[in-house]
This record gives sequence, C-alpha cells and structure tokens, in this order.
Amino acid sequence: MSKHKYIKTPEKLWGLFIAYMADTKAKPYLKHDFVGKDGDSVNRRLERPLTWVGFECYLYDNKIICNLSSYEANADNSYKDYLPIITRIKRFIEKDQFEGATAGIFNANIIARKLGLADKQDIKLDVYDVKLNL
Repeated sequence: MSKHKYIKTPEKLWGLFIAYMADTKAKPYLKHDFVGKDGDSVNRRLERPLTWVGFECYLYDNKIICNLSSYEANADNSYKDYLPIITRIKRFIEKDQFEGATAGIFNANIIARKLGLADKQDIKLDVYDVKLNL
C-alpha cells in the first residue's frame, strides 16, 4: 500500500526543482573582502551551487516535504514514476557543480570529492625484508 504522496506527480517534482534552482541562483553568497591599494571594503557575490541536500532543505523550508528518501528508495515500487526525474535532477546538480568547479566558481577540490572524482596516482613501493641476527 503506497504512502500519501506529498508531491503528487513527477512533473510537480521537476517544477519544484526548477523553482529551487531559480531561488538558489538568485541568492548568491556575499563574501566581505578588501580590494585595491586602499583596501576598499566590498561584498563579492558568489554563486551558490545546486545540491541535493539544498533541494531537500528548500522543500522543507517551503513546507512541502521533509525529505525525498521515500521517493528515492521507491519502497513497494510506489514511486517508480519519480525515479527518472530524480535521476535527471541529480544529473543537473552534478552538471552545475562540475561546470562551476571547472570555471573556477566553486572550489574544485571539494566538488571533485563530492562527485567522487579523484586524481589517482599509482605509487609503487618496494619493501625489502631485513632480518637481524642478534
């Protein structure tokens, strides 16, 4: 038996994500900084990245739903129609983070870790057995 769906359709979920995206991008972080030879005080506008947790917080703050774990888990196959939209949302978030990091807008190291990307290096160590005769 399926639970009550707070987000009635997958299309509604996508619409909520579009609203979250617009809201997030319209509210940049303000970073206080000093610039120029005189050290003039300025507030720099820094773009906010899209995140899954941010989307869930947006839904909670707007009194829509606490989290999307039931939709993601698809318990009892009740939310199967939502899975393609959830995948699409996560891809949009990943695209935003990756492109923002490559453009230098977001911290590349943090985004690389978040996306599971790593600069892997093969390190080969030769270990010698040393036996001491005492």
